[in-house]
Amino acid sequence: MVDFTFTEEQEDIRRAVREFAEKEITPELSLECDREEKFPWELWRKFAKLGFHVIDIPEEYGGGGYGIVEKCIVFEEMSRVDMGIGEALLSTSFGADVLVLHGSEEQKEEYLTKLCKGDAIMGMANTEPEAGSDAANIRTRAVLDGDEWVINGSKIFITNGTIANFLLVTARTRELDQSAKHRGISYFIVETDRPGYKATKIRGKMGIRASDTAEVNFNNVRVPKKNLVGEEGKGFYYMMELFDRTRPWTGAQAVGCARGALEITLKYVKERKVFGLPLSKYQFIQFKLAELATKIEAARTLVYRAAAAVDSGKPDPVLSSMAKWYAGEVAVETVNWCLQFHGGYGYIDEYPINRFYRDAKISEIYEGAKEIEKLIIARRGLGLS
Repeated sequence: MVDFTFTEEQEDIRRAVREFAEKEITPELSLECDREEKFPWELWRKFAKLGFHVIDIPEEYGGGGYGIVEKCIVFEEMSRVDMGIGEALLSTSFGADVLVLHGSEEQKEEYLTKLCKGDAIMGMANTEPEAGSDAANIRTRAVLDGDEWVINGSKIFITNGTIANFLLVTARTRELDQSAKHRGISYFIVETDRPGYKATKIRGKMGIRASDTAEVNFNNVRVPKKNLVGEEGKGFYYMMELFDRTRPWTGAQAVGCARGALEITLKYVKERKVFGLPLSKYQFIQFKLAELATKIEAARTLVYRAAAAVDSGKPDPVLSSMAKWYAGEVAVETVNWCLQFHGGYGYIDEYPINRFYRDAKISEIYEGAKEIEKLIIARRGLGLS
């Protein structure tokens, strides 16, 4: 027997997150954070007290002790109301999985405990101008000098770059080998108050504007040897392992965004009259809404299958890639039609569908562009990897 239902505890989590999102993310706050590209600090403090941002961190460090399925539930429900604010709040622990899986006990006690208490915000610095989809092409260098690593280089599109207390940073600890670029990459914990660290906020993003995004530069930034995470030279493998975990919840974001947009539109088409009839009376509208609802449910099933595979201890890179790619594509298609049904009103940012439309697109780009996801799926099917 295959059971696709959530447990009672998981449903309790869903209800609690939905209640928080609907109560605390007001239309006024959404509009303010979007227009001003503003991180919602006050809301973050309330969110951190509830521990939703660390729901998958082990209990011994103050986290919820749940899995990726529960994290997907939180992402979906937050994104249903406001994907940008949901991303801003939940990504305050972005990268914690690497510490959980590969950090030393000392690192976990120090950094994970701060995250869980709401005393710190973290981020992850992987992407570089020449290392986006080509994740192995990292050029940032870390050179051992006595008891310290000296880091030089730059990163781009870094979540929480200007607000984080520390980042997990990928840097090359061996010379770049063009024949095997994935070798020699390592992870480091870098506190953002260290001399030589500089972050510049990126403005003018299309969507998820409440989430802080920055360009980060490292100019002879020194960190102690103990800040190396896991084994030296294994960073690329840790990154790929991380993607298996993050892609399902990125897919959950997309599903939540699509659901929220569709719910708004179902209400709108009942009220909006064209040629004397509500839009909902036209068969074309009905058919399109039915198609979108079906695709959202299919994407949702993929997302939670991928998440359950991770939680079972058997993460499936192909399933995670399918979930992330398909959910992102469904979200973009859904919000496109939903805005179309709103007509000219959808083109004004006072109507939330405008924000949903702009937020959705990033789900096809970050955590692996959809073309990369398709490559992973195809190569496995063809036996090329």
